[in-house]
Amino acid sequence: MYPAHQNQHDASPPRPRRTSGLRLKFVLLFSLILIVTCSTLSWYFLETRHEAMTANLDEMGTILLTNTVRNDHFRVAGIILEDRTTLDQFLQSLMTIDHVVYVIITGSDGRLLSRQSKRMQDIGRTPSLAPPSPIYPDDQLSDSLTHIPLTTPLITRLVWSSDHTLIPQQTASDWLVPFLIRKETLYDFAMPILRDNTPLSSPSIELEDNRKVPSPSTQSQVVGIVRIGITDAQAKAALSLIVRNVLILTAFIIATGILIIYLLTSRITTPLRSLAAATRKLAEGEDTTGLPVSSQNDEVGQLTHAFNVMTQSLRDRNQAIGKNLDTIRQQIRQLTTIHQASTTIANTTLFDRNNLLDTVLHLIVENLGFTRMMVVLQTQEQTHASIARIVGVSHEIVEGVQRLHVPIIDNGGITAELLLHGKAVLVHDVETATHRFYPPLLELVRRSGIQSFVGAPLQSHGKILGYLAGDRGTHRCTDEDLHTLVTIAGHVAAAIDNATAYADLAELTQHLEERIEQRTEELSQANAQLQEHDRRRSKFLSVVSHELRTPMTAIRSFAENMLDGVTGPLTDLQQTYLTRVQHNVARLSRIIAQLLDWSRLDTKRVDLRLEPVCLHQIATIAVDSLQTVASEKQVSLVVVPSESLPLVLGDRDKLEQIFVNLIGNAIKFTQPGGRVWVESCVSSPDVVQMCVADTGCGIDETHLANIFEEFSKVPSAMPSSQGAQLGLWITKTYVTMHHGRIWVESQPGAGSHFYFALPTRKSPDQPQPNPNEPVSADYTQHGHMSF
Repeated sequence: MYPAHQNQHDASPPRPRRTSGLRLKFVLLFSLILIVTCSTLSWYFLETRHEAMTANLDEMGTILLTNTVRNDHFRVAGIILEDRTTLDQFLQSLMTIDHVVYVIITGSDGRLLSRQSKRMQDIGRTPSLAPPSPIYPDDQLSDSLTHIPLTTPLITRLVWSSDHTLIPQQTASDWLVPFLIRKETLYDFAMPILRDNTPLSSPSIELEDNRKVPSPSTQSQVVGIVRIGITDAQAKAALSLIVRNVLILTAFIIATGILIIYLLTSRITTPLRSLAAATRKLAEGEDTTGLPVSSQNDEVGQLTHAFNVMTQSLRDRNQAIGKNLDTIRQQIRQLTTIHQASTTIANTTLFDRNNLLDTVLHLIVENLGFTRMMVVLQTQEQTHASIARIVGVSHEIVEGVQRLHVPIIDNGGITAELLLHGKAVLVHDVETATHRFYPPLLELVRRSGIQSFVGAPLQSHGKILGYLAGDRGTHRCTDEDLHTLVTIAGHVAAAIDNATAYADLAELTQHLEERIEQRTEELSQANAQLQEHDRRRSKFLSVVSHELRTPMTAIRSFAENMLDGVTGPLTDLQQTYLTRVQHNVARLSRIIAQLLDWSRLDTKRVDLRLEPVCLHQIATIAVDSLQTVASEKQVSLVVVPSESLPLVLGDRDKLEQIFVNLIGNAIKFTQPGGRVWVESCVSSPDVVQMCVADTGCGIDETHLANIFEEFSKVPSAMPSSQGAQLGLWITKTYVTMHHGRIWVESQPGAGSHFYFALPTRKSPDQPQPNPNEPVSADYTQHGHMSF
């Protein structure tokens, strides 16, 4: 992995401690829901079955007792009640029913007429002489019914007590039903036997428990009471079987559901765990392979597929980043080498060309991976080329190439391509381009083991000085190597050109010094003053030749002496040429003065001494200082009066120089008899605007966009008046430092109007001038500055 990734890995937070997983949470949640749901449904089903069983027993006992009591034999004066044999037979027929436990018939006076029971009482654990006795319910209920002539059965639930007697059962809560199903319960159905004396239309009284009692006036006579006991043992046995089956089925459903939930959750969480593990590895900087996609139809499969696509994208991006980093590192090495070469060129003695070439070639070999480098230079006649310097080869080859001269012929060869046409050359395989090599040079290439190489011409000021070539040994050269070499070749060509020029200048200076000394010796006997002047001139030229400074002063001195007749009579043509030289020297002096201002603005901080000033007052001072210049050229120069202007916050000297530059340019480019004037106004409540206008030659519209650029090459109808064209740039810079703007309106032959506007001292929206801000401005196509 890359260092950046390693840093991310080192700075990653500790892995969180693992708690209960998502699968466990899902299983617990859905299992709880399943258990509650199945338990609720099972309880509801059992409760419904229990209620249905109870209802069935109630219905059976009611029907059985009602049919017994309403038997015609019991309703006819109770004759059957006195017939004990018939009564016993009737009870035996009832006892044949499975659910019937006992049958009891008592008279209206409480006398027991007949009874039978299927349950026997076990008196004790030890054998007893008395046989077991049947079990019957308490007779208190029968006594109470003799006074209440009910027409519907009275149902009472009875359970076995600890002394093997039947007692009424307290009503159990519904949720206790499953715990009571093993305990036998008897349903006691009791109903009086009535002798029917009630008319058909006699009313009856309905009790709260839905039992109907005849009204007192028409009440029937109770002749006996019938009680039938029905057990729920068979129903509870069936219900127990149902409960068991339901519990087994519920447990099976819950277990199956939990298993299904576990499998389904595992199907979801297992890919998620894999995704989490892969994501953690990816965050830690480890390389991860693609995860298997279980299904493309569900969200988990889509998420896994998206993760695989993301992982592949990250892998591709990391590879691209790695390649880009390698490219950046290589470009940094190239830029470093170019910078070091440029620094070496700047620091190396200009006359020591060989030392310069050796240093640059070794820098290229050490930093850019080239194996061999060489510089080939043309001769002065430009008919042959020789190898000036070569590195990376044996000493024998170096000695051999010093005697090698390659002819420069336009024969389609590599030498002609580089030195005649100035085109860079990239040869991937030398053996495929042997026909393009000069034979001795091809032999040198083969002896050096060069298989592929690049060459870049050394061009300076449109002139081809030679070429720079190199190779990478067993590796093939690439287009990138060619581009790098072309860039370095430009710097090397400039250095070689400068070294050659300075060498020629030194030679020329030395030759000129010798001639001046010779000429001074010849004229020393004619005039002592001239000898002293020649001595000073010789000394001056000696200093110039040594220090290489101020050549302009020597040129101006020579021109003035020759115009004064020191060297003898001059022809008219010589007089004209020397006058032009003198004029151009004076022009050059002005240019140097502007260059000094330009260099001061370009390399140093210019401090503004800010104070409230009036632009109209400063314009008047500048006009007064230039009246003499305007009068010499017969140009009218005035300041147009104006009302009081708001004060601006500015530097008085810099503002005065702005006016001097603009007014001086206007006078310079205005013909004799013309006019120059200065106007002022308030263009807005917060801006003061000044205008310097003239009736001069004007400026073509196509050049207005470049008028304020430094060293702008704007043609003029008066070329003799042009200088270095830095004055307007300096003016624009001062205006910009005061947070103002400057522009021009002009037409050829119609004069020019230069405007500049500055914010007032109390302007709330304009920023106050700050001398510490860098000077920068951008101009539109028409010369207006945009902020």
